[in-house]
Amino acid sequence: MAIADPMLDQIAAALEPHGLVPRGGFNFDAEEDIPQRVNDEAPQSVVLIGHFGSAIWLPFAEWHRFHADASDPLDTWSKSVLNDAAAALGARAVFPSDTPYLPFQQWARRAEGLKASPLGLLIHPRYGLWQAFRGALLFKHSIRFPELKAVAHPCDSCVEKPCLVACPVGAFDGAGFAVDRCRDYLATHEGKRCMDGGCLARLACPVGRNHAYVPDQQQFHMAAFARA
Repeated sequence: MAIADPMLDQIAAALEPHGLVPRGGFNFDAEEDIPQRVNDEAPQSVVLIGHFGSAIWLPFAEWHRFHADASDPLDTWSKSVLNDAAAALGARAVFPSDTPYLPFQQWARRAEGLKASPLGLLIHPRYGLWQAFRGALLFKHSIRFPELKAVAHPCDSCVEKPCLVACPVGAFDGAGFAVDRCRDYLATHEGKRCMDGGCLARLACPVGRNHAYVPDQQQFHMAAFARA
């Protein structure tokens, strides 16, 4: 079995104070055209960066105290942290909000073998829906990654699919998300339950329930979604 690249340990050490972790990666195929460059060279590998549960919340909340006027605070914080890490590691940081848009969903599937839940969100076999990717690091050299082991998709064995019946306005049907219906409901008095406690459909998923975001983080994400 190949030994994982020491670079992965360096990335983990740089991100640990911020609650972020390297979440797998891969070396690009020769025919892949990635528009971003690393020191004028085509990237050879990518490491996805994200978090599980509320690991980022305290570091982010502390930063946000002094940057309350940031228009998109979580994205701004993520870029600040990952750009600093990239500079120290000789990499280039890229983000889901960057244009031209990069295939982060496809990358996440390749890096961790994740699949989508009926809500459309990628689901982790341990952490469920309580995880996210904040960006990625591109490297101009290849990296040795641990062998990606196949894992069972948790939704395949979930018969009742509680996530599809928990939404008060039926915004999820397993094939799409009625965004406007959801946002209209959040603006009502009844919608305060979701705004204060988090998305009921997401909370209904039994996978990783003990890793659900803390209340302040739930409210932050719901408010950001309602404003978008």
